[in-house]
Amino acid sequence: MIPGGGQPNMQQLLQQAQKMQQDLAAAQEELARAEVQGQAGGGLVQATVTGSGELRALVIDPKAVDPEDTETLADLVVAAVQAANENAQALQQEKLGPLAQGLGGGSGIPGLPF
Repeated sequence: MIPGGGQPNMQQLLQQAQKMQQDLAAAQEELARAEVQGQAGGGLVQATVTGSGELRALVIDPKAVDPEDTETLADLVVAAVQAANENAQALQQEKLGPLAQGLGGGSGIPGLPF
């Protein structure tokens, strides 16, 4: 029920939407700067990605390198990158989830880019 039975205050709604958009942009910037890691093979391969999923670093322990078995090394690299990306997705959900819920579950508001 709207106090006084009138229309919602459009200026107030627009201000709230603008603040939510600013909060979302700030959270996305924070994600782009944040780094998370994933590992495989008990730490033999470690991948670092940003919170937005960009691969930044890959560390391979020399013990993981066997010239006769490059397939295992490739599998470890893929697993480490996947683990890092899963951690990035969890961070995205942590940072962006509450903002999406504030926007009606991410259904979007006409005129806004999300």
